[in-house]
Amino acid sequence: MRILIHTQFYPPEMGAPQARLSDLARRLKQMGHDVDVLSAMPNYPTGRIFDGYGGLYRQETMDGIRIHRAWIVPSNKPSMAHRLISYLSFSLSSLFIGLFKSGKADVIITESPPLFLALTGWLLAKLKGARWIMNVSDLWPDSAKYIGMLREKSLTYKMMAGLAHFLYRSAWLVTGQSREIISEIQSQVPEARGYHLSNGVDLSRFDRKFRLDSIRKRYLKQGETGFVFAGLHGLFQGLDQVVMTAEKLRDEPVRFILIGDGADKQTLIKSAKERGLRNIDFYPPVSHDEIPAILASMDVALITLKSAIRGAVPSKIYEAMASGIPVLLVAEGEARGIVQEAGAGLVVSPGDSENLLHAVRKLAQDAVIRVRMGEAGRRAAIEHFDRRKIVENFEKVLRTG
Repeated sequence: MRILIHTQFYPPEMGAPQARLSDLARRLKQMGHDVDVLSAMPNYPTGRIFDGYGGLYRQETMDGIRIHRAWIVPSNKPSMAHRLISYLSFSLSSLFIGLFKSGKADVIITESPPLFLALTGWLLAKLKGARWIMNVSDLWPDSAKYIGMLREKSLTYKMMAGLAHFLYRSAWLVTGQSREIISEIQSQVPEARGYHLSNGVDLSRFDRKFRLDSIRKRYLKQGETGFVFAGLHGLFQGLDQVVMTAEKLRDEPVRFILIGDGADKQTLIKSAKERGLRNIDFYPPVSHDEIPAILASMDVALITLKSAIRGAVPSKIYEAMASGIPVLLVAEGEARGIVQEAGAGLVVSPGDSENLLHAVRKLAQDAVIRVRMGEAGRRAAIEHFDRRKIVENFEKVLRTG
């Protein structure tokens, strides 16, 4: 089968979609399928095109997979206008590159958001005579509504919702990273054919056995409990909650380690400096290969969301669980259920500063509960979130229809 994965985000960029989609591409390739990727010139999250890339088109091979790179106007600015320009530029360029450079396809899988890219994917599939799958990792425009970026009664919201509904109806299959996403889509468009393509984790890469004392010494002082966040410092993460918690714990042996980049990072650094905080450290992004050992070497994985966002299940949950360390989750919905049902950590509602402080102290002071929750998380990752099994089941759907 000839499969084209169509996504704005792909390695060498780092992030959840990049890791998930490159893993999907590799596994489908290993199963004997002919896999191509149609993606943008890498620029995320810095908003600058990576060295060695640029121009209108570039082809490369990664893990034996052909990758077609198309032009994009890069941006890491938080404003909606800048984001739209960036999204639309790749939506347009990927249409032409997809038509003239990527060859034939039996199946096209388009990652959404960006929502406009899904429209390009649908059109490409029509022109190529391929089955089109819309892979929804975040509900738009609903997520923008949840964090206050869009008003439900605004013309922009209504237009984007109308486009989303058209695309759900038009797709051969709509896949979603969470059950909440699929449930919400089918409540909005009952005729949409949904499939829960759960995120997951490579169990061979994330494991407690990769714990290293040298890494603990690099990030922590003697006797400190390390809470690590590794990922995007953006609008949806609400990492200001972490800064405020660090301020309340400035005299306790707790250290917050924030690794990554994003639109909010400089604001967070400034806020921490203004408060004179010495128990929160900011680090640049590290390679995806370094993350497993860092996670396994810390005490708690800190995973935050700014507000209750329906359908949002951060992939970092699965990596932390597989690494055998407890999760401190600031979220609601399905993500909360995954952590609580597994007994893999503590969960706090977004904005609940009092309970967040209490949860940090509880995990920092009780090594026994950290071990118990870490072991429970590892068991749940093996049983429910093994990427190998997830892709095998999805491949059967592609073959059988």
